[in-house]
Amino acid sequence: MLDWLNALPGAAAQGMVWGIMAIGVYITYRVLDIADLTVDGSICTGGAVCALLITRGVDPAIAVLAALAAGMLAGLVTGLLHTAMGIPALLSGILTQLILWSANLKIMGKPNIALPIRSYDLLLAQIFTWPSIGFLAAVIAVLLVVLRWFFGTELGAALRATGNNLTMSEAQGINTDLTKVLGLMLSNGIVALSGALLSQYQGFADINMGRGAIVIGLAAVFIGEVAVSRFGRSMFVRLLGVVLGGVIYYLVYQTVIFLGLDADLLKMLSAIVVAIFLAVPYWKQKYGKPTRGSRRHA
Repeated sequence: MLDWLNALPGAAAQGMVWGIMAIGVYITYRVLDIADLTVDGSICTGGAVCALLITRGVDPAIAVLAALAAGMLAGLVTGLLHTAMGIPALLSGILTQLILWSANLKIMGKPNIALPIRSYDLLLAQIFTWPSIGFLAAVIAVLLVVLRWFFGTELGAALRATGNNLTMSEAQGINTDLTKVLGLMLSNGIVALSGALLSQYQGFADINMGRGAIVIGLAAVFIGEVAVSRFGRSMFVRLLGVVLGGVIYYLVYQTVIFLGLDADLLKMLSAIVVAIFLAVPYWKQKYGKPTRGSRRHA
């Protein structure tokens, strides 16, 4: 029991990192209504760029910003494949993900790069759990404030309108191609930011670090929506819920490991969680009790 309690702060810190990634997933999946699979590659791109720059003597904070820019570039590629070339969004994300696999290997020059805390002055690390949690909380707070402000601007409202009703947005004169590209850039920039923080926290960047990231991101989105559903529907609350979902996911993850579940089954468990949360609205609609108004309409 004591070992489990001691492991919880580390799980919470890692959940916060993945919660940042889930914010990027939320922007495409919920705001833009696009299932973007680029994130499995862009999170690794963020980690690769950050790790490479740090090993070359660049300040870790600047390396994180460079990783964010690299992620936005990945989102730009997906956006242009979709809008300029007419490729479906889902396939565009898969194509960019394949491109990034090779690009990430070229960036690192090898399958992984080590970032030992004894050799580099990192922003966060596993051995400094509580300072890392404090740093991540500050990053999340800044990110949520900036996003709340952005989605309240005319451009942010246009982006939200594009995902809500594409046809109506076009009729209102919104350049939906531009908003789609912008949304994908913003999303993957945030995902790459989380990859940069993750590489520092775990002490290495690896070519496989993004495998299954979309599943974890979706799990955090769905768990977070349930967790904060009674506290309002504002953008700030929903984004905060997404981060909370990432933390809850990793606390459950750590608990499952503590209970002795085969680690090889954890990805399958994640997929099952996402499938259940995706099915809940359908089950409610199909098997839920009809409302008084629906009986009258029938």
